[in-house]
Amino acid sequence: MEKTVRTTFPTSVSADAMSAAAQDYTQRGWTVAETANGLCLITDDDLSAIEVSGELAAEVRRFLRANNLSGPVIEVPGTERREIHLVTGARKAAMAIEALRAAGATVHTDGASIPLPPTQLSVGSACWGIAPGEARWVPPVVAISAAVRAAAARKRGQLTSVAC
Repeated sequence: MEKTVRTTFPTSVSADAMSAAAQDYTQRGWTVAETANGLCLITDDDLSAIEVSGELAAEVRRFLRANNLSGPVIEVPGTERREIHLVTGARKAAMAIEALRAAGATVHTDGASIPLPPTQLSVGSACWGIAPGEARWVPPVVAISAAVRAAAARKRGQLTSVAC
């Protein structure tokens, strides 16, 4: 007997594609919830997310790539560049999380939900900037914190040199 699965996903994303994505994510050990628009990662003690936007997002991505620290990155469509970096080790990194928040990053922990590709959003679909299968690891939150600090230092250095 064939099992029929009812879906509430937009017709632009096939039920098979959504099912395959959900299976891939759960095989990675991620907690995933189905929503009316797609799939969401539910953050926990093992996997959290750091969201950066605008120029900071571009600088963070450059730093991580240059230092071979890149992990999975979700790109969120909109008028301003928004990236969500998946990270580990948040429960042991209170100082790094505090510094990230002070720098303007959004820290998603403790059951927060993150849209996973191919989830439909109001302005398009979430997509992978770096897919989990392309990343060599899921970096610790302190790696993203270092990238944010480096981006801030670089910006301060540019401002200083312009002012002199």
